[in-house]
Amino acid sequence: MTQQTHEPGSTTTAPTTPAPPKTAATATATTTTATTTVTTIREAGPWPPASPPLADPRPLGELRVWPRTFHDRLTAPLPGLKAMARFAREGSVRPGREGLADVPRLPYEPGPLPRVAADTVSVTWAGHASWIVRIGGLTVLTDPVWSRRILGTPARVTPVGVPWETLPRVDAVVVSHNHYDHLDAPTLRRLPRDTPVFVPAGLGRWFRRRRFTTVTELDWWEAAELSGVRFDFVPAHHWSKRTLIDTCHSLWGGWVLTAADGGRVYFAGDTGYGDWFSRIGRRYPGIDLALMPIGAYDPRWWLSDVHLDPEEAVRATQDLGARRMAPMHWGTFILSAEPVLEPLTRVRAAWERAELAREDLWDLPVGGSRILERASSESAVR
Repeated sequence: MTQQTHEPGSTTTAPTTPAPPKTAATATATTTTATTTVTTIREAGPWPPASPPLADPRPLGELRVWPRTFHDRLTAPLPGLKAMARFAREGSVRPGREGLADVPRLPYEPGPLPRVAADTVSVTWAGHASWIVRIGGLTVLTDPVWSRRILGTPARVTPVGVPWETLPRVDAVVVSHNHYDHLDAPTLRRLPRDTPVFVPAGLGRWFRRRRFTTVTELDWWEAAELSGVRFDFVPAHHWSKRTLIDTCHSLWGGWVLTAADGGRVYFAGDTGYGDWFSRIGRRYPGIDLALMPIGAYDPRWWLSDVHLDPEEAVRATQDLGARRMAPMHWGTFILSAEPVLEPLTRVRAAWERAELAREDLWDLPVGGSRILERASSESAVR
């Protein structure tokens, strides 16, 4: 299928409240504690402007009318009968005995959430695609799944890295798409119903039926703002389905979170490889950290259109122009046939082959945290 180029909001304008100029990191320093590593960026020079300019933020909780289907956004055809028959004949969704032997070696090091200031970005990996992102003074959950088991999948092979009861107040939730390993009803029931949630177009009704009161649905390249943090919804190479009759009835994508001081984190959600990454990088220059999926890729003939393999994740991070990458979507649920530790070993090797700085690969254990501080050149390195 030909790559779609749909970019809603063709009459884009610059944001109504200009953000401080983005600055290129020219040096970094790191400090490591028992559970958390702090990275301080020394900065100089402006990032290039967004191309094209960003759209004005839309109102929070806006009620909108969407198309019944988003099939036109697919960047590859969904599997047909022949592919389904081949998968039934030769496919596998679970590693063999040797591939499962390393389950006890999966990295799991839960620790307390770091204490951070409003001008600090921190990320903590709870497992799979669930992160606790602290940015611009907000605590944001990505694709929160705290359940031990999801529909149609064996139980977690690593526990959740952060107990729910230890979370600070959750200021916002972002959801990438409606697959069960990214949209978990039992977890979301734990949230206060006035928690702001940011979701793809067409998914708002799912939340409103569950009495969430501030649900903001966005199309690709649209944004909303909460307490000075901008939430931009961006394209991904994926699809959506939750029941037998709702294939592609809601959109799918990733999120770019930008603080007022310029700190910027990209959460890829679930995606295959393609040219969206370079477009996202041009529109959102200066990404400090990319949270990238690296697992659930084997067999490749079946999953390449919708899931990155580790080498593609590194290439996508370079396409984005992101300085750092934190791997996710591996080591939690067994969704495909690769050996359980293979995503980690392959992403480390790919990062080294690309001659990227080792300290910029944030290959966290489940429960691990990293802190990113932005500092002027006169600031003391913490």
